[in-house]
Amino acid sequence: MDETNRNDRNEEVFSKVVRAGKRTYFFDIKSTRGNDLYLTLTESKKSMVNGRMSFQKHKIFLYKEDFEKFSDGLQEVIEKIAELKASGAYKNEDEEQEEYTTVSFDDL
Repeated sequence: MDETNRNDRNEEVFSKVVRAGKRTYFFDIKSTRGNDLYLTLTESKKSMVNGRMSFQKHKIFLYKEDFEKFSDGLQEVIEKIAELKASGAYKNEDEEQEEYTTVSFDDL
């Protein structure tokens, strides 16, 4: 592909796929015609529509002037989630354990 054709359209530079249960996340670095880089974040979720498998997609475009603020904000909320979980304020249903007491029939 020659340089003229390359600059006529956006080009994918790098892609990372993260599979997480029914959802798949795509992190795609692309370049603009002017060779600036930007990021697209895509969530693809499996669902059933009229008895047929379907995929719902949601996409966010993140441009270079917002990379640092986005990264800082994401890091802050991830740290807050870890802090809240460590404090015991929020527990995942899988993490909750039933409490049992020992009662004998003689006590009844």
